[in-house]
This record gives sequence, structure tokens and C-alpha cells, in this order.
Amino acid sequence: MINIGDNIKKFRELKNITREQVAAALDMSLSNYSKIERGEIDLTLSKIEKISQLLEVDLSQILNFDASQIFNVSNNKVVHVVNSKADNLYFSSDDHKDKYIKMLEAENAKLKAGVKK
Repeated sequence: MINIGDNIKKFRELKNITREQVAAALDMSLSNYSKIERGEIDLTLSKIEKISQLLEVDLSQILNFDASQIFNVSNNKVVHVVNSKADNLYFSSDDHKDKYIKMLEAENAKLKAGVKK
């Protein structure tokens, strides 16, 4: 299961932005923003979009973030990323690429099911 709050936290940390800065930009308390990162608050799509704009990342990146997009955990090396887009990623193995594709397909199906409701 994807933890959107955890994904937001990872992007925020990668961009060296403090929780206080994001909370202020969202006009909310630090306590409530921290609850977002801990996954204690259900987020609306519009709130996720606003956060993605603040962090200057695509909404899809927050919804589908995978740390292995940035770090090759098995070798502890940074993976070469161009424009942080999935089609431009260098994958360390076919298994890793297949895992990422399956994750995206599952998320796509989940989002389509949500739209039909």
C-alpha cells in the first residue's frame, strides 16, 4: 500500500524544505501538517496537488514515489535519473523494472476504479 504522507516527506526532505515551511505555505499548523506526513489525515486530491506544486514535483511522482527511483538500495549507489520521469530512469535490473511497472499498473487500476465510483 502506498503511503502518500511518507512520499510527501521523502520529496520534502530531498528538496531540503522544512515541515514548518510547507505547513506555512499550506496555511495549516505544524501539528496538522505532521499528521499528513505520518498518514494520520486522509488527503483530498486538491491538497495533494497543492503539496506537489509546493514541492515542485508532478502529482504522479507523489502518488507513485518509490525510493528505489532515486537510490539503488542493494548497492547503496545513486541511480542516474534524468528529469525524474519513469521513462528516463536507469534501472539496475530487469526485476527492478518489472516491479516498478507492476506497481504503476496496480496504482493505475486503483485510480481508474476510483474514478468510476
